Amino acid sequence: MVSAKEVAYYLTHVSELRSIIQWKTWHNPVHERDEEKATEDEKQCFKYLHLTSRSFAAVILELHPELLMPMTIFYLILRGLDTIEDDMTIPIERKEPLLRDFDQHLSDEKWTFDGNGPNEKDRALLVGFDAVGREFNKIKPAYKKIISDICKRMGDGMADYAKNYDEQANGVQTIKDYELYCHYVAGLVGEGCTRLFVEAKLANPILLQKPELMESMGQFLQQTNIIRDIREDFDDKRFFWPKEVWSKYVTKFSDLFLPENREKALHCQSEMVLIALRRADECLFYMAGVKEQSVFNFVAIPQAMAIATQELCFRNYTMFERNIKITKGQACGLMMESTQNLQTLCEVFRRYARKIHKKNSPSDPHFLEISIACGKIERWIESVFPTQTARTLQAGAIAKGADGKALTPEQEAKKKHDDAEAKKDVMMIMIAVFATLAFISLLMVGAAWLAGARFDLAFSSLKSGNIVPPKDAQEAASLASSFAKPSGHGEL
Repeated sequence: MVSAKEVAYYLTHVSELRSIIQWKTWHNPVHERDEEKATEDEKQCFKYLHLTSRSFAAVILELHPELLMPMTIFYLILRGLDTIEDDMTIPIERKEPLLRDFDQHLSDEKWTFDGNGPNEKDRALLVGFDAVGREFNKIKPAYKKIISDICKRMGDGMADYAKNYDEQANGVQTIKDYELYCHYVAGLVGEGCTRLFVEAKLANPILLQKPELMESMGQFLQQTNIIRDIREDFDDKRFFWPKEVWSKYVTKFSDLFLPENREKALHCQSEMVLIALRRADECLFYMAGVKEQSVFNFVAIPQAMAIATQELCFRNYTMFERNIKITKGQACGLMMESTQNLQTLCEVFRRYARKIHKKNSPSDPHFLEISIACGKIERWIESVFPTQTARTLQAGAIAKGADGKALTPEQEAKKKHDDAEAKKDVMMIMIAVFATLAFISLLMVGAAWLAGARFDLAFSSLKSGNIVPPKDAQEAASLASSFAKPSGHGEL
């Protein structure tokens, strides 16, 4: 049900309303899914997918048929792990073995778990996890091996973090620990997805040789979520911002939320944004290696949302007061743009990097570093999609190639020959257009003549100087009588 507040918002933000309408009206999935052919277990898995994810559900369900179920199962398994790790009602003595042994239950078609607290929002997934197990056993062995491996490594990492967190009341201590946590909960997801993409032959195998790119994809998303959700996590007594960062600005983590520490909180926030922004160009590099459109959409949409969320959070103190997120209209606009091609996605990153740079304050201790991080994004985009301006194409300027170097005489001669050929082609197209118009006009005149049109009268009128139509009925009658035929010798 749409609220009055939402109606008022979109009446004053018509461009966002237009984005929603465009997405609902014009977006067609790359791969359609026939819901009637789904088994009961598949339907149950898709139900849990919608229940546990708003953003990922849509892109997963539009994936190539080869990856639809493997990726759905992969997501639900990792969401199940995450549900256990996030539940603060489960004591560490029980949580640790659950996390470490979770991979042992994947092929068990009867295993379920009902030990989550009653308020845990995703507990239904674990209660009905047997459906996930049955579908896991149906996918290809190569996919099962990848999913099991990632699940085992993630479970061990989460168990280590949970045990450490239980021992330290202040949560994550160092930036290294912070990035290690993000590696376990998101970096490994990036690796698992990449291995699935390559196994399905839908991404360039070279990506597997660049683990730093896979890592950055997961890190950028997870760090964005941790930055945005600071208020919600603080209220739930979860502390993911590393002490190494926030201790530079306040004595206690809770001091960040005091109004008198507003500027210190913003400086702390800018450092967190900086850590994430340094990975943005590697995310773009990774997405350049994706070959299939539905897979590109799968990786591009969350990354576009992430850079937009980074800009929303940057120097925005509201996030310390309440949970914030980009609007539905903005999200639809981003999905429309980011699912076109890599160049359009790069323009999204460029736009938000420039917005961040514009909001950057000289009084911020990280002003220069953030400016460099934004420039690094622009530099990567420019290296792949160079920008041409009127200044670089001035008449009389020395001819240069794509690399910016002066052309050799042979290259310049070839360029002139190509330009001449291009002009010739344009002239031929213009001649063809005019010839076509003339032929159509001739056909129209001939059709009119066959239908009885009196062109002789029209020509006579023009010769007599009657170019404009008669002003009144008397002038029209006089003109008609002048064209009347002679009556001959009279009537009988």
